[in-house]
Amino acid sequence: MPKQHIHNKSQLKTKRQELRKKLTPAEAFLWTHIKSRQLKGKRFTKQHSIGNYIVDFYCASEKLIIELDGEVHNNPVTQEYDNIRSSYLENLGYTVIRFENKLVFENLPSVLKAIALNFKN
Repeated sequence: MPKQHIHNKSQLKTKRQELRKKLTPAEAFLWTHIKSRQLKGKRFTKQHSIGNYIVDFYCASEKLIIELDGEVHNNPVTQEYDNIRSSYLENLGYTVIRFENKLVFENLPSVLKAIALNFKN
């Protein structure tokens, strides 16, 4: 059986490009600290798609996904969607970690430390 292509599906390319151009303030701020292998030499990509989901940040070498959540994630419908999405990704062998936008701005060192603690190598 051929291996299914689940990364960066072509039908999501336009959406990924749009999201990259319009990062939230928290995404843009975190990106300035993790891009170009700044965090322990690990390479991250932003707005990477896996299956039908587009994740905020992805580190392939660690199979690590970082999601940043704003106020919109504080309602039961969105939380249920986030749980389904995280379960799907975790069942594929990825680690999904989430941070509130506010935490990225107020305590960046602890966010970067928490990300690094999820590195296996």
